[in-house]
This record gives sequence, C-alpha cells and structure tokens, in this order.
Amino acid sequence: MSIQEIQDYCQSLPNTEKAMPCGEDLLVFHMEGNIYLYVWLKAPIPSITVKLLPERGKELRERYNAISPAYHICEKHWNDIFIEGTFPNDMIEEWIKESYDLVKTELPDLAYSRF
Repeated sequence: MSIQEIQDYCQSLPNTEKAMPCGEDLLVFHMEGNIYLYVWLKAPIPSITVKLLPERGKELRERYNAISPAYHICEKHWNDIFIEGTFPNDMIEEWIKESYDLVKTELPDLAYSRF
C-alpha cells in the first residue's frame, strides 16, 4: 500500500484531519486532536504506526516480521507496520480502522456523539 493510498483511506474516515506537527517527515491523522495514525514520510522503509489493543498488537507482532513495537511511543499500544509490499491493502486498512475505532472510543462523550 502506498503512502498516497493510506492518505486517501484515512481521509475517507469521518472527522479525520491530517497534520504535520513535527516537520516534513511525520504526517499524522487524528480526530478531535487524538492521533490514530503516524506516517513516517522519510523512513528508509515506508511504515506507519497504529494504535491497537495490547493483546492484538502482541498477536500481530508474533505472527508477522513486518510488524514491531513502536520504538518512539508507547510500545504497549502502538505498532510499527512496514507497508510497502508486505500486506494486502485490505489488511492495512483493517489495522488503520482498528486504530481509528480504538481512538474514537476514547473520545469524550460530546465528541463521540458527533460520529
């Protein structure tokens, strides 16, 4: 899955906004200011970082070499995924949607009711 395909998919999710809070090499997708996806634009190997339930992340990391604990943020919840030529698009979209849904459930009731 390409970076552009990931951007297109994320922007199709309700209330999603994108930002580059740390400069040109990091793109984030968020809702209500809560990030659900990091995209490392200048990584040597294209990758994204998604938030998953700890047991789900652990299961995927044990199953696939292209998924690892995020080294830059809480590795209990966040997972780095190599995206280019590693998984079918629908699998990557599923993990992005899991991250989106997990973050959405953590929003306050007022923000959540807008979805």
